[in-house]
Amino acid sequence: MTVLSDKALQLFEPLASLPILSPHGHTSPRWFSENQPFSDPADLLIVPDHYVFRMLYSHGVSLVDLGIGVPVSQRDPRKIFRIFAQHWHLFLGTPSRQWLDYTFRNVFAITQPFNIQTADAVYDVIDAALKTSGFRPRALLDRFNIDFLATTDSALDDLHEHAGFAAVGHRTRLVPTFRPDTVLNPSAAGFVADVHALGALTGENCTRVAGYLAALGQRRAAFRAAGACATDHDVPDLATGVLDKATVQEFLDQALSGTISTANAIRFYNHMLIEMARMSVDDGLVMQIHAGCQRSTNRHVVAAYGRDTGSDVPKPIDWVKGLDGLLDQVGNDPRMGLIVFTLDESTYARELAPMAGHWPALKLGPPWWFHDSPAGIARYFDRVIESAGYFNLAGFNDDTRALLSIPARHEMWRKAVAGHLAQQVAVGRFTMADAHDLAQWLTVDAVKSAYRLEGLQ
Repeated sequence: MTVLSDKALQLFEPLASLPILSPHGHTSPRWFSENQPFSDPADLLIVPDHYVFRMLYSHGVSLVDLGIGVPVSQRDPRKIFRIFAQHWHLFLGTPSRQWLDYTFRNVFAITQPFNIQTADAVYDVIDAALKTSGFRPRALLDRFNIDFLATTDSALDDLHEHAGFAAVGHRTRLVPTFRPDTVLNPSAAGFVADVHALGALTGENCTRVAGYLAALGQRRAAFRAAGACATDHDVPDLATGVLDKATVQEFLDQALSGTISTANAIRFYNHMLIEMARMSVDDGLVMQIHAGCQRSTNRHVVAAYGRDTGSDVPKPIDWVKGLDGLLDQVGNDPRMGLIVFTLDESTYARELAPMAGHWPALKLGPPWWFHDSPAGIARYFDRVIESAGYFNLAGFNDDTRALLSIPARHEMWRKAVAGHLAQQVAVGRFTMADAHDLAQWLTVDAVKSAYRLEGLQ
């Protein structure tokens, strides 16, 4: 639990009751459209959360024993929960421990210590709660005061789950986010099949560049019609540059035939990021780029269990050269919105803050993934504010698959904001009145501005 100074507490108290705006995350829209009970505590808190099971795996716990890659019908959720409790001490000092402590205490009103001796009792409390109407997904949206929630969705998604939720008329604005990696990046698993599926879905000839771009534009329009505010792009190797039309067609031909080289696949994908930026200028979808991550470094785990199983790690990235081609095309256009996220903290002060402090199109996203923690947020503010200021930041997003961690993550950000601003006041950089205004900005208003969330109060 974060301990706040008197000044920080004064700044935090008005923030605590503000609604949650979550403009980037990975919760399932099916939860909210179907509104079915969550099946069991293990399936809710452990199995889908790579923050949790990567730590357990690092201490020799079998992923199979944690239910990873195991059909729900074949899992023993109570056994999984006991394993989790047995290794609870491993999470001391981690943000995962903070989020889960919050969940136990604030969401389920569990006051007893969590350990192997209390595992069954805690399991029973959570399991009983999940069977009640108050713990259905839509009820949790209300309880957590979530006004806006964006999911992350394949370019091929028919968005029927978002349509189903919209038909309910719930107060939360639930929107999709256009994630086209598998139809833009020839190195992505399933690229060829997904591009052919894109053509079938849109009626465009995706073997020709004109038809391929038209199909992507058509899908963006469908997402926009469903309420989408943003696109999202995972970029393993950032090196944006414009290719001539003949080269783009040549690389598309190679990609669809499975003969494209790694170098040309990178060039093609980075050109397509510029095409996506050009489309963003036209249709208003804010572009998000996540870079500085080496994906799937444990080949044995990936082969056995697939991607997103906890072996991704930060890596160095050159944002100045990497974004040069894209910013040269759209960086000065006031219609362009670009939000960047990195796992390479060394670039905050050296590159990203100075870039955000210059380019009109560019906003800096919050600390991401490994750095989404009280210490990570403090480092972030320390490194970016002098060059970027506060008003070139995009606020906070929780980037989570775990619904119950959303309020915990936002509380952590709000307390970190209050702590940082209180320190700035204490050393005379600005007044408490300025700090209150900045706290409001960093909590909700920056998100509204960066993601162009018209109509939210």
